[in-house]
Amino acid sequence: MKSMHNNNKSVSPTPTNVRLTQRRLKTKPALTVMGILLLGNIFWFMLWIWPSGGDNQGGEEIAATIDGEKITRQQWLAEIESRYGKETLKDLVNEAVMEKAAKKYDIKVIEDEIDLEIALMRSAQDMNDTENLTEEQLRQKVRAQLILERVLAKDIIIEEEQTSTYYEENKSLYNIPTAYRTSMIVVASKADAQSVEKELASGSDFSVLARERSLDAASASLGGDIGFITEEQDTIDTAIGQAVAKLKKDETSKPIKLSDGRYALVQLLETVEGQSFAYEEVKEQIAREMAMEQLSATITPEAFWADFDVTWFYGEEKK
Repeated sequence: MKSMHNNNKSVSPTPTNVRLTQRRLKTKPALTVMGILLLGNIFWFMLWIWPSGGDNQGGEEIAATIDGEKITRQQWLAEIESRYGKETLKDLVNEAVMEKAAKKYDIKVIEDEIDLEIALMRSAQDMNDTENLTEEQLRQKVRAQLILERVLAKDIIIEEEQTSTYYEENKSLYNIPTAYRTSMIVVASKADAQSVEKELASGSDFSVLARERSLDAASASLGGDIGFITEEQDTIDTAIGQAVAKLKKDETSKPIKLSDGRYALVQLLETVEGQSFAYEEVKEQIAREMAMEQLSATITPEAFWADFDVTWFYGEEKK
C-alpha cells in the first residue's frame, strides 16, 4: 500500500529463513480457500433453515424482485453453488480426510501447536487468506494443515543439531511483537481528514467511509482493513504503527500526518499480545519445517483421497 511505505530498510533474512518462509506460503494449500468456507457455511445454513412457504408462484419461492422481475430462491442458490460450492466442498472433504489420516498414523495435534502456528503466521504477515474466518474456523484449518505436514514429514529425520542451529540463527522469528489488527482511511489533506473525523463522530461507519473516501485503493476495497501490523514494522508508515499502538479496541485515532504529506485515520480492531518462544517450545515446529523443505513437490490433501475412498458430488477422481 503506497501510503504506508517509508524509507526504512529491512534486515535481509538468512537463506534458511527465506526458504522456510517460502515453504510456509507454498505448502499451505488448505488455507488458500479459507474465505470461501465462510460463504459456503452461510449457503448451507440458509438452505437448511429457509422455510418452504412464502410468496411463490408455481412452487418457486421469490428471493428478490427488480421492477417486477423475479429472482427465485432456486436461481439464487444455484448461483451460489456454482460460484462457491465446489471449492467449499473440497475444503470440507480435505479437513475430513486429514482427520482420518491423523487416526491412521496416530498423529495428535495439541492446542499449543496451533497457537504457535497462528502466532508465526501473524508475525510473517501470512494471514491474508484467513481474514474472513472465525477463530474456530482458523484453528480447524491450521489443524488440518499441521496434520498434513506431520504425515508427509513422518519418515524424514532432522538432527537435533540442525534445529538448534536454526533457532540460534533465527531467534528473532520466535520473539513475536504485539500485533494490531488495523483499519485505515487515507486522504489528501488535513482538512479532508478532519471532515472524515466529523463524519465518524456523527455516527458514520468507519468501513463505509473507507470504501467511499480512502485514497488507498487496496485497503479501501476491504473497508480500510490492512490486517495485523506491529509498531516497529518497516513496511508501513511509522506514524501508523505508533498511532494504533496507543488505541483501545474499536477506538479511532485523530488525523495522522504521513511521511508522504497525506493524512490518515486509523482504527484498532484487535490486539494480539507479543510472545517469545524458547527452543524447547519450537524445536518440533522447526524440524517439521525443515523436513517439508526436503520434499520435491507441493502435496495437497487431495493426494490422500484415494486412501480413504473419497467420492464427491462433482464426480472427479482424486489420486
